Amino acid sequence: MARYVEAVCRNCRREGLKLYLKGDRCLTAKCAFDKRAYPPGVHGQRRTKISEYGRQLREKQKAKRIYGMPEKQFRIYYRRSDQMKGITGENLIGMLEKRLDNVIFRLGLAASRNQARQLVLHRHFRVNGQRLNIPSYQVKVGDVVTVNDKSKEIVPIKSAIESGTGKEVPAWLTFDLKDMKGVVERVPVREDVHIPVTEQLIVELYSK
Repeated sequence: MARYVEAVCRNCRREGLKLYLKGDRCLTAKCAFDKRAYPPGVHGQRRTKISEYGRQLREKQKAKRIYGMPEKQFRIYYRRSDQMKGITGENLIGMLEKRLDNVIFRLGLAASRNQARQLVLHRHFRVNGQRLNIPSYQVKVGDVVTVNDKSKEIVPIKSAIESGTGKEVPAWLTFDLKDMKGVVERVPVREDVHIPVTEQLIVELYSK
């Protein structure tokens, strides 16, 4: 599957806010958004009036970039959320949150979702005792996510835990630092997800 391989800091600049795509680096003076808080390109500093369609598109792009997904896969998530009971936008955010790579990131076992995706692909985690290498795997209530014994000492995971000590784990998850074990306690609701996205605009965009 095709992935974005350019400088991810350009994405933050394009959306006009920090998306924290590089983990702790985004909190340092090296953050490109702090240095150039305007869209990339030769016309980046021009003032432009954004249309309603433009606002909808920006919200969709923002969500895609936060979760690191290509358009085709993101559209599939939207279609599935639209077929579910409840509010489509909230269903969409809930499905994105339940991705295994996002759960790893939320538990503090990776510095970013991109790093979490790589760690999952390299089989460093287990779900209910079974090794998985599918970042898009949808966790369920009661699922137990653990780190492989041999993976507990690798640098990315140790660094993420050390730098993330004290960070709040979402209310729908619990994490045991001693055993490096996370448990999905319940389905995430919109109030649990603090991302700067207006999901209703995404629904309006795809509903056209």
